[in-house]
Amino acid sequence: MAKEKISADQLISVILSGIEDVKGKEINILDLREIENTVCDYFIICEGTSNTQVNAIVNSVQKKVSKELKDKPWHVEGEDNAEWVLIDYVNVVVHVFQKHVREYYDIESLWGDAKTTVIETSY
Repeated sequence: MAKEKISADQLISVILSGIEDVKGKEINILDLREIENTVCDYFIICEGTSNTQVNAIVNSVQKKVSKELKDKPWHVEGEDNAEWVLIDYVNVVVHVFQKHVREYYDIESLWGDAKTTVIETSY
């Protein structure tokens, strides 16, 4: 039986839910589809307050996507020091930062042409 294709919207929704389950902060979605030569369609960027929370966010996202969509990341990088963890789902890439590392690399400015959606959280 062939695996059914998961839409980007479904994947983003489940990823956001996974981030919110462990109170990830400052969540932004960057829509890169209108920009030429990008590596994916969307970046989801958020931050945790410590190595522990960054790892909790990463684990929550992976578990939730695995359970609800039966999908796993193509690649995960940065889990060892948990300052910037990248979870690559091919057309959606999740960046989980600690605040100081996020400010240093400032991905949102690097991709300033992208349409940005700020996700409001209630915690």
